[in-house]
Parts: sequence; structure tokens; C-alpha cells
Amino acid sequence: MARGRKAVELWDRPPHTAAKHQLLQEYLGAWFPILAKYNRRLFYYDAFAGPGRYKSGDDGSPLIALKTLIEHDYFTSMPRTEFVFLFNEQDPGCAEHLEGLIDELKATNKPWPANVRVGVTNNTFIELTTDLLDDLDSRAAKLAPTFAFVDPVGVKATPMAVLRRLTDFPKGELLVYFAHEAVFRFCGAGNIDQALTDLFGTEEYKDAGLLTGSQRSQYIHDLYKRQLHEVCNFPYIQSFAMYDHRGKRLYDLFYCTREPIGLDRMKGAMWKIAPSGDFSFRDRFANQDVIFGAEVDTTPLQSHLLTHFSGQAVTIEAIVDHVIVATPYASGHVKRATLAVMQRSGLISSPNQKRKGTFTDGTIVIFP
Repeated sequence: MARGRKAVELWDRPPHTAAKHQLLQEYLGAWFPILAKYNRRLFYYDAFAGPGRYKSGDDGSPLIALKTLIEHDYFTSMPRTEFVFLFNEQDPGCAEHLEGLIDELKATNKPWPANVRVGVTNNTFIELTTDLLDDLDSRAAKLAPTFAFVDPVGVKATPMAVLRRLTDFPKGELLVYFAHEAVFRFCGAGNIDQALTDLFGTEEYKDAGLLTGSQRSQYIHDLYKRQLHEVCNFPYIQSFAMYDHRGKRLYDLFYCTREPIGLDRMKGAMWKIAPSGDFSFRDRFANQDVIFGAEVDTTPLQSHLLTHFSGQAVTIEAIVDHVIVATPYASGHVKRATLAVMQRSGLISSPNQKRKGTFTDGTIVIFP
């Protein structure tokens, strides 16, 4: 990497960015051991890595990802898996600053694990990703199971066509930033149409210009999600909205996967950040324990299960699978918080339950 010895002025980390980093950390804590169990090589790609640290001293996403792995309780049980981290940052000063922080991390963790490789590049997301994939194509090779964190600012850096190529592998996962505020503002203006066409992979975003308020907001969100489904071929997608202290919706994060277990783990992480179940974070609620200590309300899930499985006898496994892929809830909400409550109320029963209120594997649940 070219080294410019350019001074870097670090910036503050707003609460919504801290929430995003918490989400990333929670998910990677599950992703690393699950994937390492079945794969000998994993690839983590942070496409807009930044300088690695904030003015407050808090770690940026690259250090969070590395520390989540090497400090993981199960890391020593994953020696046969090679972990490859690629951190890309377009600004040369920020890239150099990040590289220095990674060197410091390695120095304080000697001997550095032989199965953890780290690279820092200084390029645009489009150029680096295209070069990487062109090289794989030339060798008829495939990416290892990949988690791509694509977190730019604005609308010009992440064309849908590039996202499609990056994730066109069976075990490719994506957490991508969608510039909701900017798209909302410019979708009918006509002055950045090419950038928006590239972003969505279609010109249908122009129809949002005919809408206002919440209808426009929902339209652009749903269109982007649909494109991730259809263009990038992701069957499971969950979004999470970020609002600033004024209540303005700044951006959405879209998590995309082809594995229900990944969807479940990400939804579980999102519920920890937003226990209200609305899949959003608002800066004005940051550090308010009364908000984040709230119990999850499973009443809507109870009603849904009674309707969906009406008149059926189904296994606990089938119920959990359905909740993961067809509702906003995660697997951790099913047994104690939902089914046990329903059983105490006489809404469901079980013919083979070992103990009332428990739902071990193979338990059959009868819905009247």
C-alpha cells in the first residue's frame, strides 16, 4: 500500500454508529465459530474501513472485527480455520492510520495467531472488488465463505451490479449501508440519476418522486430490499434503520444471507439493540436503560402462531424454523417467552412433553 504520511484528524462516533458497531460485534461473535466449524477458510471484507479509531478512543469496525475473533472464548478451538481480513480504505491517510493500529494490536498480542491474516488496502470499493473478482474468475476460483461489511457514505460508491458480483457465492453474506436520507431527498430531483440508477440497479426509484413522507420512505426501502432479493439472489434479508438525535432517518442497514441460521443470529443481535422489535435505533434513546431493559412483547407472535398453525400438530423444530424466516422474531423468543406463556394460558398443548413449559427437540405442539 502506498504510504503518504498524511495526518489524520479523527472524528466523533455518534450513538447510531456505536449501535451499528454493537450489532456487528454481536453478529460476528456468532458468525466466526459457526462458520469455522465447517470451513477451513473464512473471508471478512470491510470495504470502507476508516482510520480504525474515533476521537473518543473507541475502536472502529476493523479493530472490532479482529478483537471479536482473537478474544473469542472459542478462538483456541478454531486453529484449523484460516481467517482472512481485508480492510479497504480509500483515503490514504486513514488507511495508513489503520495499518498502524493493526500493527499495535499485533504487537500486544504476540505471538500473533498464525491462522489470522490481515491486509489493508487503499483503493475504491468498486476498483478493488472488481479486481479481486476478476482475478478469481481468471483462475476459475471461488471466494471462501465471506462476510462483506459495505459501509460507505452517500449513494455513489456501491452499485448494485458490484454487490451482485461480490456476493455471487453460496456462502456470501452482506451487511450494506443504504443512504436513506440522501435517496429520499434526491430520488425526484434528477441531478444524481446515474448514481441512483447504479445504486438500485433499476430506474424504478424515480417513481418515489411522485410520493411524499412515509410513503416515499417505505417505497425506496422496499425497492432496495427487492433488488437485493432479485439481483443479488438473497432469500433472507433483514433491515435496520438508524435515526439521528433529531429523529431523522439517516440510513438503513440491510443484512443479506442465504442461510436461516445467519438470519436468526442477526435478528437476535438486532433485538438486543432494539428490544421494542421495530428494528431501528434512535440517538435520543442512547444510554437509557429503561428503554433497553424492556421485556420483549411476544403477543403478536402468539397470535401469528395460533393463526398460522391452527388445527395442526407440529414439532418444535418446525415452529422455530417458521419464526426465523417468516416473522420479525428470532429463535430465542420462541420457547420460554412465547410457547410457555401460551401453554400456561391453555392456548396450546403437547402430547409428548417431558415437563410442562419446556420444549426439547422433538416436542410436538398442538394448536387448536
